[in-house]
Amino acid sequence: MLKYLWLSGLVIVLDQASKWIMSSLLSLHDTLAVMPFFNLTMAHNYGAAFSFLAGAGGWQRWFFIGLTTVISIALFIWLKKLSSYAKLEAISISLILGGAIGNVIDRIYFGYVVDFLDFYYGTAHFAAFNIADSAICVGAGLLILDSFVSKPEQEQKSA
Repeated sequence: MLKYLWLSGLVIVLDQASKWIMSSLLSLHDTLAVMPFFNLTMAHNYGAAFSFLAGAGGWQRWFFIGLTTVISIALFIWLKKLSSYAKLEAISISLILGGAIGNVIDRIYFGYVVDFLDFYYGTAHFAAFNIADSAICVGAGLLILDSFVSKPEQEQKSA
């Protein structure tokens, strides 16, 4: 099922291009209002999701690079071992893999992840995120959905 790796590549290209464009347009903490519930806001995330471990002193950069590398290798192996019937699962894993690589590229080059998508309601803001994060979330959601879908009989026999 490696034929779906093009999707990982697309996520990486879109993620890196969007981060480059946003970094060219906005300085750190600058905000551009787009809609009454959405801003483009430049943020640097030194931690993981929701800035987990952001203030840990720097070691977390290398920890997250190592962890993401191990997870990416595991996802690649998982993708390689899938049967030809597991299309939704392959798409899901490819999205997650592309998102993981998109964010680890930032960590390697900058030491942080560039985030810029800022959704909010009133004064309550969701954590800023990026295209890589979106691909990871969509991939995870599709993977959960796929776990509830009945599999064809041929796939169950070959597994």
